[in-house]
Amino acid sequence: MPDTWPYLAPHQTRDHQPTPYEVKLARTLEDIFTKDGHELTDVVDGLNSRQLHTPTGEPWTEESFRAEMHRLGA
Repeated sequence: MPDTWPYLAPHQTRDHQPTPYEVKLARTLEDIFTKDGHELTDVVDGLNSRQLHTPTGEPWTEESFRAEMHRLGA
């Protein structure tokens, strides 16, 4: 743990354990950032090409991705 203050461990802000969907989304986003790029269009295209859809089963759009990140507190 760093000696500087303030320090916040990533898991301190959680109010529940990640769901299987949240874990899969996080791992897929890491893969996209590594292989495809960091721009929002890269992320949306990467999620859709990997067939990881929104919680309602729809393909991702920039708007739905932003809304989901807001919902998850990211």
